[in-house]
Amino acid sequence: MDTRPYTPQQDPLSNLEQWDEFLAGRYTQGKSESEFRQYDAKANPGVAEFYRLNHQYQTHEYGLAKGKDYFGLKREKKSIWEAAEYLNTLVDDSDPDTDLTQIEHLLQTSEAIRRDGHPRWMVAVGFVHDLGKVLCLYGEPQWGVVGDTFPTGCAYSDTIVFPEYFQANPDHANPRYQTQFGIYEPNCGLDNVHMSFGRMTISVMSRIAKCFSGSASSTPTTFTPKVTPSPI
Repeated sequence: MDTRPYTPQQDPLSNLEQWDEFLAGRYTQGKSESEFRQYDAKANPGVAEFYRLNHQYQTHEYGLAKGKDYFGLKREKKSIWEAAEYLNTLVDDSDPDTDLTQIEHLLQTSEAIRRDGHPRWMVAVGFVHDLGKVLCLYGEPQWGVVGDTFPTGCAYSDTIVFPEYFQANPDHANPRYQTQFGIYEPNCGLDNVHMSFGRMTISVMSRIAKCFSGSASSTPTTFTPKVTPSPI
């Protein structure tokens, strides 16, 4: 696990919205398979540097340590709306192209999902999907907040963006972590798989969902997402 103190130089993106814009282009409808797999470090140097840091420092031990730090729920206690208001204090002075607040973004997302006729639990997920960005307000680096979420403790998939950057990750040199199943048993279920840490980890979203579950008549009483069966 890397224990170096965090420094501002580890934030290669001018703002977190730069990564969101990269995703918007990456998942544009109508792209061919060859176009989908093209990630040019020269064309997106900031994004490429972000992924280099993310893939280098998101080790299995790092994720476990951060989970222990945050999932103990010892920092603050807030309602979902209070958390959204807290996220709204994340001011991005480096982005002159938008005056959209964080709360407005959450409301726009959930309203778009509702307008498209999706179930109410998905509308709730749309509202909370970015609440994990509050990690920035606790001093976490960009590569520990956004980015692709992937299993740790087993071999890295070559479908992850810039997979070559994993070669600098200490886990890459650990034979125990570099087999198909790694530390896991086949069919152990996603609940038993450790993911890289960030705003969109399964653990983070499950805890947010539990906050919604049965809390009010306007929120779902159950939250049972359907996932494609996985070998791990």
